[in-house]
Amino acid sequence: MNKKFRDSLNERLKDPEFSKEWKDSEVEYQIIKAIIECREEKQLTQKDLSDITGITQSDISKLENGNANPSIKTLTKIASAFDKTLEINFK
Repeated sequence: MNKKFRDSLNERLKDPEFSKEWKDSEVEYQIIKAIIECREEKQLTQKDLSDITGITQSDISKLENGNANPSIKTLTKIASAFDKTLEINFK
């Protein structure tokens, strides 16, 4: 994040409502980041991942853009495509 964005974000985080929404979206961001990083590490396109998982390319795109709420079953399919397992923790 650039300094201007970080400064603006820090200012907005002072608002309790905004701060709560920001924190609530952190898990979603981590999932998106993990999917993209694993896909790129395996040198797969969204289409390649679609072919492996049976999830449409447009749905994978929606997941990566934060425009979908994946089920555990969907996340398990994606993890399997990366030769990984899905792990969920409550902290």
